[in-house]
Amino acid sequence: MLVFPGILSSDNATALLRRTLSKTGYSVHPSGLGFVTGITPETMARAEARLKAVAQAEGRKVALVGWSLGGIYARVLAQRHPDLVELVMTLGSPFSGDRRANNAWRVYEALNDHKVDASPLPDDPAVKPSVPTIALWSRNDGVIAPASARGAPHERDAEVEVPFSHFALGSARRSIARIVTELGDRLNP
Repeated sequence: MLVFPGILSSDNATALLRRTLSKTGYSVHPSGLGFVTGITPETMARAEARLKAVAQAEGRKVALVGWSLGGIYARVLAQRHPDLVELVMTLGSPFSGDRRANNAWRVYEALNDHKVDASPLPDDPAVKPSVPTIALWSRNDGVIAPASARGAPHERDAEVEVPFSHFALGSARRSIARIVTELGDRLNP
């Protein structure tokens, strides 16, 4: 399993999530992307290299979990490399609809040399990868619009509503317990 953090964070933000998944029996790896400020061709190339390295080390397809912007990385990786990906789970990720339907787009644009709706990548994260996808979303998110994180029915296989704020989705113990349950229903450690 490969876990991607959100914007303005690093693998430190997903440490509790990764430790908990490891204790559950999964082989879990950090993204290795460093401090994430956006998506660029260079960071996507590093994410692709990381996915390939983890799949080779594990000798199997890799489940991808992405929190917020990390879910965009996960979906695009699965679109590009379905042969290496078992499943994608997004946690409050703005993959659907208007890219400005969230409270982080101004921050994104301030940190990057492109507009939030003019990605330097040709990929559209709303396109459902050919692998199973689960979108965890919350009416209480506070950062990402629920419809953007839930996606339309043709953009994901499953959607799971949770009662957590955006910053709790990948760090609060109750939220992590729900993530473990949802993954456990779909994956074998």
